[in-house]
Amino acid sequence: MPVHERRRRLSPAERRAQLLSVGARLFAERPYEGVLMEEVAEQAGVSRALLYRHFASKHELFAAVYREASADLLARSRFDPADTLVEQLVEGMDAHLDYFIANRHAVLAANRVLAGDQVIQTIITEELDILRGRLLGVLPLADERARRAVSQVLRSWLVFVRVLVIDWLTEESCTRTELRDACIGAVLGALRPLLPVDPAPDRGHRGHTIGT
Repeated sequence: MPVHERRRRLSPAERRAQLLSVGARLFAERPYEGVLMEEVAEQAGVSRALLYRHFASKHELFAAVYREASADLLARSRFDPADTLVEQLVEGMDAHLDYFIANRHAVLAANRVLAGDQVIQTIITEELDILRGRLLGVLPLADERARRAVSQVLRSWLVFVRVLVIDWLTEESCTRTELRDACIGAVLGALRPLLPVDPAPDRGHRGHTIGT
């Protein structure tokens, strides 16, 4: 039997997926500055030349990793009109918090280290816009005027959640459940004056935990 087994030749799509997987793991494990392309190539078992044929720079690799993560989060945040608004918000917040906590370094890199980067910020903005559109699609809106008002509230709320969660990743000043419930409570309170019916009639205006 040969000392070295012959490696299966991967298609370009399979190789790209492999490199993204290795990159995602390394960006999750350490700060952005601590990830080296040479190590990505080594752990993927490829030459640096091959790595750079797929991704011309660390920034390009990170952007691809973050875009893939954004797409996955959106896939797990599909709002179902059959569920209550609170149930939908809890599901969406939990999906994002799961990713943010497991990938703290990558999230902080995107929102702190690369805060001024147009490519990364476009990925974030596109995700927030899609989430806003989905929420608008499940809310009871009386007319176009209400839609515009609610859209503005949701846009500001999504930015608020992003900033609050990033701060929490840096310093966990409350529990995860408290953080999630504070975010959901904020949007419910902001939406109540703008909707024809209470979006969460079973949840009081203050002091109630949404769920576990």
